[in-house]
Amino acid sequence: MDESDFEGTLVLEKLAEIGKVEDFFDAIDSDDFGKAQSLMKRAGIDPQTVAMVLKKMNTADGKH
Repeated sequence: MDESDFEGTLVLEKLAEIGKVEDFFDAIDSDDFGKAQSLMKRAGIDPQTVAMVLKKMNTADGKH
């Protein structure tokens, strides 16, 4: 997946399948990179997408 095409829908769908969307948003809000990464791995999200999400969390400016 190209970073410019990333919108997060797949990530949220996968997290919804395991009932962890709210926990994921809590992790993002508190900048808990470890918890966010753990939740995405548990949801079966591929490593490249996990890395992209963590990168976006790190450089967040309120637009992601």
